[in-house]
Amino acid sequence: MTMFGVSDNEAVPLLTALAGRELGRDDQLELFARAAWSGIAEPGDRMAGVIVRQLGAVEALRTVLTGPSVDTLLVRLRDGGAADPDQQQVADALGRWRPRLQVSSVLHAMRQAARVDARLLVPADLRWPAGVDDLEEHAPIALWVRGTEAALAAMPRSIALVGARAATGYGEHVTMEASAGLVDRGYAIVSGAAYGIDGMAHRAALASHGQTVAFLAGGVDRFYPSGHDALLTRIVAEGAVISELPCGQAPTKWRFLQRNRLIAAASRATVVLEAGWRSGSLNTAGHASTLGRPLGAVPGPVTSAASAGCHRLIRDFTAVCVTGPEEMAELAPLDRSPALFGLDASGDPGTSGDRSPELTRLFDAISVRSPRNVADIAARAGLSLDAVRALLGALELEGEVAERERGWVRVAG
Repeated sequence: MTMFGVSDNEAVPLLTALAGRELGRDDQLELFARAAWSGIAEPGDRMAGVIVRQLGAVEALRTVLTGPSVDTLLVRLRDGGAADPDQQQVADALGRWRPRLQVSSVLHAMRQAARVDARLLVPADLRWPAGVDDLEEHAPIALWVRGTEAALAAMPRSIALVGARAATGYGEHVTMEASAGLVDRGYAIVSGAAYGIDGMAHRAALASHGQTVAFLAGGVDRFYPSGHDALLTRIVAEGAVISELPCGQAPTKWRFLQRNRLIAAASRATVVLEAGWRSGSLNTAGHASTLGRPLGAVPGPVTSAASAGCHRLIRDFTAVCVTGPEEMAELAPLDRSPALFGLDASGDPGTSGDRSPELTRLFDAISVRSPRNVADIAARAGLSLDAVRALLGALELEGEVAERERGWVRVAG
């Protein structure tokens, strides 16, 4: 038998290694298709998200491999329920994907993944970081992972710590204290493994015997930056390294920007510890704010250009001023209704029946410190005004939220 033109003798052992278990035929096809799509489309490609959602990863791959015309693909999408897709967008997408429609590239990525003991997570997996699904059509189609089960299980209780590569001694000291303090409070630390703030966040988490996860902008077999090879090797051994790009892919500026959306989406909250006026970490903060995730920023000396971005977030955007791990933990308390975040009491992912997506989005849209009115909360959560009012009433009865003079706030533990 063959799978998208590849013999089972070649594909099945690689898929078994990627999944870490024996798979049925349907699961084999799904895993192969998602592995292929992770290399066909660039991270965050909306049209790839649309076609995979509407047709399913397997049928979507079969369709594009036949070299369909724009009109043919439009018909397939409309038949699948897509809301009037744009013809030019479909044409542009097919143009982007055609140069990458090579099965040999998929096999190469899977072989390289097997060499470094990487796995491929898909949305149906228990350890899939559910927060990334909030990216909707821009969500990752699959995630390549190296690391421990414990680190993946800790993702629902994670906080992202991000900041400048050119960190000052002040920024690194604050980051060390923040990371260690959050680990002591039961949080996992998510960051991007860059020099400066990111690297310190990972190191402090490891030194405190906590869980840490690094999202990369290239394949998990190519550690970047190279100066963090030893750090990333240790993260693989004690935490996890994740990328939506297949093995062998190099990081690019665009991929760094798209990687940032995963850091923000996968975490309960994001904290910017030190950032210049144009720091890339402000991009991560922007994604967190757009997703309705709690956002914090650490102030620095008013004379320090390295903290200008943090001051900008506090002054002009929705960031809460935080000065230590206790205040950072208040952004996303762990002891408030774990089921709202897809957790059971042990902090493990629950079943889909345990989680209310509406409650999760609403809870993420409410601040501990800054009162927000119903309209603001509805806009952040992507819910109707009536739905927000009803959910707020239920949460108020449970003591989870309270109404102040200027709006609603979360009740800190």
